[in-house]
Amino acid sequence: MFGDREETPTRYELLSMVKKHSKLLGKTNVDDEDASDVETDPRFWHDVMDLYFICGRESRGRQDDDLVFFVRKMSLHGHGFSDNMEGNSPYFVRRWAPKFNDVVDKNSVDVDWRRSFYLNLIAHTSFSVTVAICSHQVLRNHQSGEDAPLSSIYKVVKTVYASPSRVDFHLDSTKEVETTPAYPDICFAVDDFDSTFDAVVLTDTDHCYCVLLNADGGAAFPSEKPAQDCSSSDISSLTTDTGSGQTNKTKLTLFSGFVSYQMVRDAYEAGKSGFGSFLSLGHSPEKADRIYMKGPGGRGEVEVAVSGVLDQSKQVSGPSSPTSKSGFATIVRRAANAASVAAKHAYAAAAATRGPDEEMMPLKCCLMSISLPWEHIASDLLFKGSPPVNL
Repeated sequence: MFGDREETPTRYELLSMVKKHSKLLGKTNVDDEDASDVETDPRFWHDVMDLYFICGRESRGRQDDDLVFFVRKMSLHGHGFSDNMEGNSPYFVRRWAPKFNDVVDKNSVDVDWRRSFYLNLIAHTSFSVTVAICSHQVLRNHQSGEDAPLSSIYKVVKTVYASPSRVDFHLDSTKEVETTPAYPDICFAVDDFDSTFDAVVLTDTDHCYCVLLNADGGAAFPSEKPAQDCSSSDISSLTTDTGSGQTNKTKLTLFSGFVSYQMVRDAYEAGKSGFGSFLSLGHSPEKADRIYMKGPGGRGEVEVAVSGVLDQSKQVSGPSSPTSKSGFATIVRRAANAASVAAKHAYAAAAATRGPDEEMMPLKCCLMSISLPWEHIASDLLFKGSPPVNL
C-alpha cells in the first residue's frame, strides 16, 4: 500500500518526489538544516530505486536496459568486498530481475542507495551528441543575443550511452582499448569515432569545432503511465506529496562548447599545454594528437583525436596490388580513393580562404568521448529549465 492509495505511484510521481528531496545535489558543504530527513534516509532511496528501476522497469529496446548499477558507500571503496572481478571499483553492476533481493542481496548493506538511484537515472536515460563545424561569426552573433539563427556548416549526430567507466583509446592501435572506472564522472564514449567523424574537417580560419550533448528520452523523461504493480517493496518511507513543479521535457542540453580553428591548430602544433581551461594537448605517450576541450566554466571534458589532412595532390601513387582482383582489395582501394577525394576537397577549400602568407592546414577532429561529473548531469536532468541548444 502507498499511503491511502492502492496503486503504485507512476514514474512521473516518483521523480517529482526525488526532485523535492534532491537539494544536496552539487553541494560540497551542507548545513544540517539544508538536508531533509528524507533526503538523507537510505530507506527512502532504497525504496524509490526499487520502484523506479526494478518494479517500474520499462522496456525501451536498449541494450543496457537490463543492467542495474549500485554505488558502494564511500567509506568502503577499495576494501571489504568479495567480488574479485570488480576489484576496487566504486560501483558494481547486476542484471535486472523481477525481485530486488534477486538483483542485490549479500552486498545490499554496502550500497549507497541515494547515489545508486542517480547513477541509474543517468545510465537509463537516452543521449545524443552533435558535432558540428560552425562559423565563428555566427556563434558570436548568437551569443550576443542577436536573432541570427545558430546554423552549422556541417554536423554529425550520434547516439551515445552514459557509463561510469572510461574507455581509453590507443591512437596507435585501431582496436586496443582499456576500460577503467570513471565514477564519479560519467563517460560518453564513441567507439567508432574515426569513421563516424571522418568528414569533420576544419578548413577555414573562421571555422569553430562545436560539441553538444543532449538528453532526449529514457528514465529522466517519464510519462504518467502507471508503473507495474509491485508488492515486494516496503514503501512506507515514501510520501505522496508530489507538488514539486515537475514539467514535461523533450530534450535537455547538458554540455555545449566550441573552440576556434586557430586554438585547435595551435594545440596540435605546440605539443604541450597552453590554453588554460579551454583546450590543452593531452600527455598521451601513444600519440601527440589527443586534445581535451573543457566546457564553459571548466565543466566537463571532451576528448578529441586531431590529425592533419595530407595534401593528396602531392602524394605519389604506388604500384597496384597483385591481389587487386580480390573483393577485399577492391573495397580497400575504393575507400582509399574516397579518402583521397575528400582530402583534395579539404585542401581546395583551405586554399581558397587562406591569406597570401598563410599556409592553411585542414584538421580532422574526431570526438572520442565526453566526461561530466554525475552530480552535474543529475542536477540538469531534474532541474534544468533553459531550452536546449538547437544546432
